[in-house]
Amino acid sequence: MLLSSSCSAPQEKPQPPSAAELALLRRHQLHQDSLQADSIAKVHGELPGAILPDSRIVAYYGNPLHKRMGILGEYPQDEMLRRLSEQIEEWEAADPKRPVRPALHLTAIIAQRDSGADGMYRASLPDSTIRRMITLGRQQHALVFLDVQVGLSTLPEELPRLAPYLRLPFVHLGIDPEFSMKSGRRPGTEVGEFDAQDVNYARRFLADLVSEYQLPPKVLVVHRFRQDMVTNYQDIKTDPRVQIVMDMDGWGTPKIKRGSYRKFIKQQPVEFAGFKLFYKNDRRPGSRLMTPAEVAALDPKPLYIQYQ
Repeated sequence: MLLSSSCSAPQEKPQPPSAAELALLRRHQLHQDSLQADSIAKVHGELPGAILPDSRIVAYYGNPLHKRMGILGEYPQDEMLRRLSEQIEEWEAADPKRPVRPALHLTAIIAQRDSGADGMYRASLPDSTIRRMITLGRQQHALVFLDVQVGLSTLPEELPRLAPYLRLPFVHLGIDPEFSMKSGRRPGTEVGEFDAQDVNYARRFLADLVSEYQLPPKVLVVHRFRQDMVTNYQDIKTDPRVQIVMDMDGWGTPKIKRGSYRKFIKQQPVEFAGFKLFYKNDRRPGSRLMTPAEVAALDPKPLYIQYQ
């Protein structure tokens, strides 16, 4: 008996790609995005959605669970937000041509005096606290920065646990060499350091997230108030997917702060410049807090401003 021509053998359903095939596709996408980033970097361009240099970021820094670890936790939430809003208005008046983006910069992984169970001298904020601050940032149309103090740990050990938060388009990263204790000593007994390799690792980590989740460029803040805090700075590589800010982090008189900025930021540039102001330490006897107009007049112009 002949089969009708309208009948055919059942077709096999296409099989979903294997894990290995998915990994290969992901590597290909990341490679293509890297090539695109390289081509943009060669003409000194910025990717769509980049915050810098068209805007300036003004951030409040601290630990939301401790009043003595920065203004972010020093005041009740409504009072903190009111003060941040007033500070932003001062910046808008000092430099009216540059829009200001408010930011909440919290210490998500914090160096500790005690070694902890694993001997790494660092502890993470509870996820509930990080989520609460991210929710607040979303409600206030503010950027959120997660700051990392590794202690005796490393960035490759610590950053992956923050990936679920960094996948959000308005969440960015800060890394603090002061508490990166490559010497093996306890945090706080000496000033730590990051090498260019560490900064480049953080940059690659963020760049991969930008490519994989099709995000706007991330901002990476690197704190610095001494030359030996960031070694081999000339080997730090830039990538339009990640905007690197070298943030002059020291406190003192305006003269001291201008000198540090000239030595560690202007003379050793990477990409963008930042400047930190301390409401209390900068106002010690014989000193005062620099005004937004004074800071905005620095060369290069600081585009990330942090208050503690």
